[in-house]
Amino acid sequence: LYAHSTRLSRPVPAALDADQYAAYKSGVQTWLRKGTEGLSDAERKAINVGTDPEGGYLTTSEMDGMIDRVVAKQSAFRQLARVVTIGSSSYEKLVKTSGASAGGWGGETTAPTETGTPGWVKLEFVPGMVWAEPRATSQSLEDSVFNVEGDLIDEIGITFADQEAQAFIDGSGVNRPKGFLAYPTIANASYAWGSLGFTVSGAAAAFAASNPSDALIDVQHSLKRNYRGNANWVMNDATLGTIRKFKDGQGLYLWAPSNLMGGIVGQLLGHGVVSDDYMPDLGAGAFPVAFGDFKRGYLVVDRRGTTILRDPYTAKPYVKFFATRRVGGGVTNFEAIKLLKCST
Repeated sequence: LYAHSTRLSRPVPAALDADQYAAYKSGVQTWLRKGTEGLSDAERKAINVGTDPEGGYLTTSEMDGMIDRVVAKQSAFRQLARVVTIGSSSYEKLVKTSGASAGGWGGETTAPTETGTPGWVKLEFVPGMVWAEPRATSQSLEDSVFNVEGDLIDEIGITFADQEAQAFIDGSGVNRPKGFLAYPTIANASYAWGSLGFTVSGAAAAFAASNPSDALIDVQHSLKRNYRGNANWVMNDATLGTIRKFKDGQGLYLWAPSNLMGGIVGQLLGHGVVSDDYMPDLGAGAFPVAFGDFKRGYLVVDRRGTTILRDPYTAKPYVKFFATRRVGGGVTNFEAIKLLKCST
């Protein structure tokens, strides 16, 4: 049955002039409501200037851009990470894990050591497909007052954001981003590249009963100074609620509210706090708190474009809009992110 459906895909090429694009946008609006059967000859001709080489029709740039903005607004972690857009099937990044040369001290006649061989690691990020399938009744689509484009933007964007937010935290990396909590972990005193270092909370399943904030200071200073300048805390609301009650020796709360944008909900020990409910709760062996420079530590890879398949056949009397986009992600710098583990 899907073979009888029609597809809306990547943004319409910028080569169209203003009149062509206006006609194209009008045709897309008609297509969303009525499908290809409802297009006039003029609208069909207008849409054909934006056909996808793989078949189907291209979304308007406004619609694709609005979906991007809804996703960015909903996903706090996306604001923290570095985001790149690609046009290929994967993104490769070279990371130097050791210095390019040796060094030391000596006198005028001291022979220098030979240049050392740098160590390199090649990381590859393959975007997976995230999908959403909002529905509308045929009757609502026939109602000219109903803003079908705006409704699709909201429904698709929010669904994409929810799926992404979880994947960036604990995604398996198979057909989706690999979340930073899905990587191997290691006690920070024994840190090695390829794993995320952690310090402990001081209690088996929570914070220590005495001086619990000391654990936060430990994880803060487990991060190298060069990364701390742009570092943020990430935790869920339940953990944040516990930490907000911590006080210093003068009885002053360590947490301070903030009016900063981008998902930052406050300041803790001088750094922004981002609340993400996909972070684990406090519990035995859990990693409820992360601290790091996520711009340097985590990469989000977008393969540009949102595809929408209009299917009026398989769920009558509803019309299904099957939307997809390709998103990948993973850790690029294991030094730049540290974790707090519930453990003694």
